[in-house]
Amino acid sequence: MSTVNPRRWWALVVLAAAQFMVIMDTSIIGVALPEMQRDLGFSQGDLQWVFNAYVIAFGGLLLLGGRLSDLLGARRVFAGGWVVLIAGSVVAAAASTAWVEVVGRAVQGVGGALIAPASMTLLMMLFGHNPKELGKALALYGAAAPAGGTAGVFLGGVFTEWASWPWVFIIYVPIGVATLAATGLLPTVARSRGSVDVLGAAFVTAGLALAVFAVVRAPEIGWGATQTVLELLGAAVLLALFLVVQKSVRTPLMPLRVWRTPGLGVSNLAMTLLGAAWIPMWYFLNLYLQQVLGYGAFASGAALLPMTGLLMVFMTLITARLLGRFGAKPLISGGLFVLAAGLLWLAAVEPTGTFAVDVLPASLVAATGMSLAYIPAMMSAISGVPQEQAGLASGIVNTTYQVGSALGLAALTALATSQGADRIGNLPALTDGFSAAFLGAAAVAAAGGLLTTVLMRGRPTSPTEEPANPASESVNA
Repeated sequence: MSTVNPRRWWALVVLAAAQFMVIMDTSIIGVALPEMQRDLGFSQGDLQWVFNAYVIAFGGLLLLGGRLSDLLGARRVFAGGWVVLIAGSVVAAAASTAWVEVVGRAVQGVGGALIAPASMTLLMMLFGHNPKELGKALALYGAAAPAGGTAGVFLGGVFTEWASWPWVFIIYVPIGVATLAATGLLPTVARSRGSVDVLGAAFVTAGLALAVFAVVRAPEIGWGATQTVLELLGAAVLLALFLVVQKSVRTPLMPLRVWRTPGLGVSNLAMTLLGAAWIPMWYFLNLYLQQVLGYGAFASGAALLPMTGLLMVFMTLITARLLGRFGAKPLISGGLFVLAAGLLWLAAVEPTGTFAVDVLPASLVAATGMSLAYIPAMMSAISGVPQEQAGLASGIVNTTYQVGSALGLAALTALATSQGADRIGNLPALTDGFSAAFLGAAAVAAAGGLLTTVLMRGRPTSPTEEPANPASESVNA
């Protein structure tokens, strides 16, 4: 029987802080985007690559990060991920051209892809011995992700307004150094033998990148254009080859039999659509506040601070209790429907709107929906697998959320652009474009709620209980 780590709760603080910072990296640039656009020469349509470069690298390499964590040791990969994240932050902060900025963001995403799965492996080592403690630890760890996403919006405004946009990246240097200094609190995890599925990692990352690129470019060259069709077909072929490789290699990144776990597929579908609705919401809400209402960077970030507070209160004090009482299904489906309602409300924004009427109430409704759905979907995806596969399940669910975020943002940016969101200075046209994006995101969230209601069966295993049917197979089998 494994020895209980007496410093496990302090170690959880380090892991939760790392999760907070990794996810904050996807949002802290939000309010800084207009400043970056002016300084680096991004077009309105290409501006999303500041976000998508990170998400594609992060989501596409998460499974590889998990495999490296097994082979090299989770603590070593966790530390290495922070070194890479710091390096990417320095490049992004020093960028003087758009393409260098995109490269820096991609390097940051690689670092995040190493940190996130290693964190989950370490968390399971610390708390897997006690299902009740594991439930509490997962709740705190899970709350750190969306809290980091919304806190990044506010902090990005602070740095952009009172310093300059490069500081949204510079801040990761001292934080990364402090985290590296605290890795001594983390347990040492034994390495496993095996090889790295480099081919599978290349196929899945290239497939995701090509799919997003095709969706981003489609409004300019046409959805029916030969180039668009070929790019989408190429993405489908690359992803299909990834699945073929997973069936044929001895040590796949994602053993396909894990999908036999009850509820895993539906939970990941819910997370995909949740990311596809939530991330575009804050992206376009930032642009609406600054480009239509005329808010500065700090004011824009502060305007979204109520969402941060609501998310933290709900996720730490309310959602876990509701999950224990009602199970995951009603919270996931209900949360997605509430998120859809908030987005539908945001779709009514006006060129002459106000924060109190057009933004605050709708954003709080949307945040309530996110608070209800995120942790139950994450726990539902993880709780049904045996402990030794929790890291794999976590990598999959994080991947689907990031993939949904990237594809959702690409598709809704295309929709917004087609409705006038690229006509900077024309407030009615901008508002029409942003409204279309909010409406599209509402449809995505509503579809997620409906599919969860129809497809999710029974009451998934609670994270405070033992898995109902633990499998004997290894993650790397």
